[in-house]
Amino acid sequence: MTRALGFSVPVLALVLATACGKKEDAAKVELAPTSSALEAPKAASAKSQKLSVDTATSSVKFLMDSPLEKIDGDAPASISGDLMVELEDLAKSSGLLKIDLEKLTLYQQRRGDENGAYGERIKNEKQNQHARDWLQLVPHDGEVTAEQAAQNRFVEFRIDKLEPSTPNVLTATGAERKVTATVSGVVRLHGRQAPKSAKVELTFRFAGDKLESLSVKSLEPLALELEKFEVHPRDGAGKFVKSITETIATNLKGKIRNEAPILVEFSAK
Repeated sequence: MTRALGFSVPVLALVLATACGKKEDAAKVELAPTSSALEAPKAASAKSQKLSVDTATSSVKFLMDSPLEKIDGDAPASISGDLMVELEDLAKSSGLLKIDLEKLTLYQQRRGDENGAYGERIKNEKQNQHARDWLQLVPHDGEVTAEQAAQNRFVEFRIDKLEPSTPNVLTATGAERKVTATVSGVVRLHGRQAPKSAKVELTFRFAGDKLESLSVKSLEPLALELEKFEVHPRDGAGKFVKSITETIATNLKGKIRNEAPILVEFSAK
């Protein structure tokens, strides 16, 4: 039975693949717990301000460097969700973000050996189709239903905690106030969830004393371990091929890694 995904991919991810978890290969890895869709956290108090993500201007990127190949991905206009922001006590802020993996496009650069130069950055249609099958975004009889594929479409990140450099934004002045912070919470990918944290830059924009918008930008990648989320190669029929670990050790040695580092940027109003 296929696991459903709820936030590629982060998002995700991306040379990516996905297995049912019934295979002996995948069983050797300590998998993240299964999970249904994440619920948005409730506002901490009446002082919380709800901000909605401006999807059209949002961006998700990832870069997977390996000795012989660079694979990067762009998912423009792919983030949606809401943030609950406490300006007087940022630590109480929370939110739920979703990344639409249907917006993801992969590109690659290759080289013959570790001493050579990488070639031109190109979009490989076959590789992009493989990613869609491996992430189970495409229904296949006996492997993944249309409903499961629809659930797999989104990676979720529930923000449960914020550790800001400045606890109270209102003590600062000016139309633009920057704060660095570590955001912590839960990532849900392919029906499994795991705790994650990352460093971000928050830019609060005010009109007088009124908050107009908040921009969020990654300061370091959020790394998703593909195998932990049962992300493994599948063939064109949607059937499990082999684990990521096996794949890296054999035919794709030197070309991919088990981690997909994700960078996000968006504004909320």
